[in-house]
Amino acid sequence: MRAPYASDPAATRGRRHAEPEAPPRSPFQRDRDRIIHAAAFRRLKYKTQVFVYHEGENYRTRLTHSLEVAQIARSVARVLGLDEDLAEALALAHDLGHAPFGHAGEDALKARMAPFGGFSHNGQSLRLVTALERRYAEFDGLNLTWETLEGLVKHNGPLTGPLAEPGVEVPPEIVAYDREHPLELASFAGPEAQVAALADDIAYNAHDIDDGLRAGLFDIEAAAEVPLVAPILAEVRGRYPGLESSRLIHETVRRLISAMVGDLCAETTRRLERDKPTSAAEVRAAGHPMVAFSEEMAANDRAFKAFLFPNMYRHHRVNRMTSKARRVVYELFDQFLAEPRLLPSPWQGDRLAPEAPETARVVCDYIAGMTDRFAMDEHRRLFDITVKP
Repeated sequence: MRAPYASDPAATRGRRHAEPEAPPRSPFQRDRDRIIHAAAFRRLKYKTQVFVYHEGENYRTRLTHSLEVAQIARSVARVLGLDEDLAEALALAHDLGHAPFGHAGEDALKARMAPFGGFSHNGQSLRLVTALERRYAEFDGLNLTWETLEGLVKHNGPLTGPLAEPGVEVPPEIVAYDREHPLELASFAGPEAQVAALADDIAYNAHDIDDGLRAGLFDIEAAAEVPLVAPILAEVRGRYPGLESSRLIHETVRRLISAMVGDLCAETTRRLERDKPTSAAEVRAAGHPMVAFSEEMAANDRAFKAFLFPNMYRHHRVNRMTSKARRVVYELFDQFLAEPRLLPSPWQGDRLAPEAPETARVVCDYIAGMTDRFAMDEHRRLFDITVKP
């Protein structure tokens, strides 16, 4: 049963381009389906989460991560009486704008795009679903509902006004879109978007621990330094003495997820009972997140990140690969910006002048949409004379 504070597909604010709906699917179900069928979603299969795709088939990619986030988001939305389809759509779409090679690719594009308006994966996600996906006869983009677009850009909180995080600039793509189709950037997002954001935290905390252990970047004893891991690991070892390493890791990780999901549902229920919102609009206007961890779990979340940063994201093996990845993106960008006629024909326009801002944005769009594999192949085609162009 849908709670009164849930987003109601029957009361959606609609789509930017009017079109008939498609019963029996709700508007939010249709959004989810459009995201799944988008080319950008398929490309997540070969986009890095932490490990570049060729380093092993058992590590997370952006696609598998997005599916895991969607599973957690749907589960939480069901417990809270929210719209599961909207929560799932937002979870599936949240990483669409990421560049190849994970944060290394994003950092490289940010550096090269600094003189040309910058780069943000959040802004790029909006750009993809409103302009760059070209599948439909009557409009560019996916023509998603207002609620999905709003949740996509604001899932981490307000972008403008007194509630926004200080010092964070709003990506120009979002500013420009908001002028034409306002997304109420100064308020919190609806409850389903808030669920998707914390489902993302839960997924990458637990699963990066999993991938890091399986890759040998750290061992289970080091991971036990994280406050939430230690008691769960002790519980698993006590119940299953002598359990083989792979099962020990999986059993610990699945219990970590359960603990975080349980805390999220309990704390959110407490806030809902306290504030008694009667609509999704009241959740947006509450002035604080309605979906949240308890203070203790929020501290555990910070401890996860504090552990993973030096032990995984800055491990020398990861650093070496990210260094090579940055160079690939730098060299692709510089070459295409200097010689835009090297771009594939569909990306060339009549006014693509070398070093021009509009050329930089086209080059950025082209590179941001690449998979890790395609970026490496394109780099070889451009710089290895023995490879066919």
